[in-house]
Amino acid sequence: MPQQTIKYTISQDGTVAEEVIGVKGTQCLDLTEKIEDRLGVVQWRKETEEYWQQLDEEMIEEFTHDSEGC
Repeated sequence: MPQQTIKYTISQDGTVAEEVIGVKGTQCLDLTEKIEDRLGVVQWRKETEEYWQQLDEEMIEEFTHDSEGC
């Protein structure tokens, strides 16, 4: 299992930037949910290539499953 890292950068104005490294798909959201709740409102989110890569695989698998029933 690859190493999972959460990197936080705090700007002088108090803005916190969060970067998740080594996690694919929506697991990054589960990993950061509790701390995001404590930090406050998420102003914006930018999904990485890793996030979309696993989602595409899940969607293809689901579509294949649905098409077998036709």
